[in-house]
Amino acid sequence: MTATEARSEATSKDHFFQELAELSERMIAAHGKEFSMGALVLAARFIAENKPFESSATTQ
Repeated sequence: MTATEARSEATSKDHFFQELAELSERMIAAHGKEFSMGALVLAARFIAENKPFESSATTQ
């Protein structure tokens, strides 16, 4: 990986962390810390288990 590619990747990751922070703040404001943490942990679990997000949302 070149230095330029590394900087681009770091910038991309920073952008996603900023989006996660903003989403978390909105979820906390609307439903509290417990909901926000639970939702993020559930999302991480889905990623770890290779579960699709779409089908889980429609089956509940």
